[in-house]
Amino acid sequence: MADRLLFQFCVWSVILMLIIVSVFNATAQPQRIKIIVLAEHAGIHRPFVDTAIVWLEKLAPECNFDIDYIENAVKINEEFLSKYQLFIQLDYPPYMWNDTAKAAFEKYIDEGKGGWIGFHHATLLGDFDGFKIWPWFANFMGEIKFSNYRAGFVKATVNVEQTDHLVMMNIPRSFTIEKDEWYTYNQSPRPNVHVLASVDEASYSPDSKIKMGDHPVIWTSDHKKARNIYIFMGHHPGLFSNSAYTTLFRNAILWASAK
Repeated sequence: MADRLLFQFCVWSVILMLIIVSVFNATAQPQRIKIIVLAEHAGIHRPFVDTAIVWLEKLAPECNFDIDYIENAVKINEEFLSKYQLFIQLDYPPYMWNDTAKAAFEKYIDEGKGGWIGFHHATLLGDFDGFKIWPWFANFMGEIKFSNYRAGFVKATVNVEQTDHLVMMNIPRSFTIEKDEWYTYNQSPRPNVHVLASVDEASYSPDSKIKMGDHPVIWTSDHKKARNIYIFMGHHPGLFSNSAYTTLFRNAILWASAK
């Protein structure tokens, strides 16, 4: 009888240990991040977007995420967005969205259902190309409207303003962008957003008379529940040869996708 009880005890001990190990392994495994990328494939931004996609695919195994891609906003609704922890707006502008897509995206950001990273063309706000301004998105980006951009493409220095923000980890206090077009807006978004970095317009090479003065280029909108980050630089594929830029991009993914 004693031998039988000992045998049963040993069996149940093994089963319990297997359950504990199974639970530990399940909790120890980091959850895979699902990312949706809305990418502007047409026009002058295609070389940057194509290079970004190649870079993202190489990064995915290291950072434990899966990526889906769309080329327009037609599929966007609440059910569609519920699958994703992060929305990357890869140069796609804030127009050509239908009302369903706009409403779903607004709810996704306002209620913090996922994170967001926008690049470059994502702030092309205004009555532009025949499209009316999206008021909610203009508010999201700090009450700005597109005004102008640097004629041609210039080299410039970006100064980090908040070095302790997780998105700016392991990035120099200032770094050089070799080639980009530096949009200007009707006003600085600074009063309405949390600025992480700005461009030094005095460093433009070649110089230009088209300047804003205070010119933020990386910021987050703290008045939204979603973790969000806007990164102005995103025109030229050569950016992916810049270690400061790729570190920024990687940091942004890890920060914005976290709860």
